Amino acid sequence: MMLRGWMLALALMGAATAVAAQDLRSPSADQYVPRLGDIMSAAQLRHQKLWLAGKAQNWELAAFELRQLKASLVEAALLYSGIPVSNVTTLEPSLQATSDAIAAKDGRKLAKALGDLTEGCNACHRSMGRSFVVMKVPSDPQPFANQLFPPQAKP
Repeated sequence: MMLRGWMLALALMGAATAVAAQDLRSPSADQYVPRLGDIMSAAQLRHQKLWLAGKAQNWELAAFELRQLKASLVEAALLYSGIPVSNVTTLEPSLQATSDAIAAKDGRKLAKALGDLTEGCNACHRSMGRSFVVMKVPSDPQPFANQLFPPQAKP
């Protein structure tokens, strides 16, 4: 009887995973789809938490935040067809460098990789006509310390 319970639980988990995966790929009109701004706000928060975790040398948390950040970027690209896939795929080298720095537990490499990743975010914003959203590598632990708020000069 106990074996049957475990088998049922595994089957339900598999079904739930399949349904969740389908929900991300093809939302219908009656499903909730987060606004792009909400997804990007989550990405901004992850960006700052990644920096804070690296600064504190909490490499496990840094790796977690990097995975969450990647998930936010993928979610944005999947749910919003106006975002060119190339905008997300061009971030891959800096995401990989960030991952490598975390695996090596190297704060200097992480700082460099996070700088490159941040510039990739800004390049995406510029290409989407959102150059007024300017990210920066955080300089302090205050909320939104990773964004510049003064207007930027037009290119």
